[in-house]
Amino acid sequence: MKYCDGRGTSYRNGNSYEDCKKIAEDINARVKPIITDNGSMPWKQLSEEVDHDELVYKLVLKYLRRDGFDIGNFENPQVSVKSN
Repeated sequence: MKYCDGRGTSYRNGNSYEDCKKIAEDINARVKPIITDNGSMPWKQLSEEVDHDELVYKLVLKYLRRDGFDIGNFENPQVSVKSN
C-alpha cells in the first residue's frame, strides 16, 4: 500500500492529497461492512487496516462520520454503528 504523510505539504511515495483521499475512500468502503457486521471496530484495528498511515487514518474516520458511524473518542476508542 502507498503511504501518505500528513506533515507539511509533502506526501509519501509522491502521492497527492487527492490520491490519499482516494485511498481513504477505498478503505472506507472496505471497513464499513466489517463495522456493520461486528457492531464496532477498535481504533487500533482501523489503524492496522490503513497500515498506520496518519493522514489516511484521519480521512477514513472523517468519511465514516460522514456516512453516519459513531467514531468514538478517547474514552471509547472504537468506531461503531450509530444508534438512533
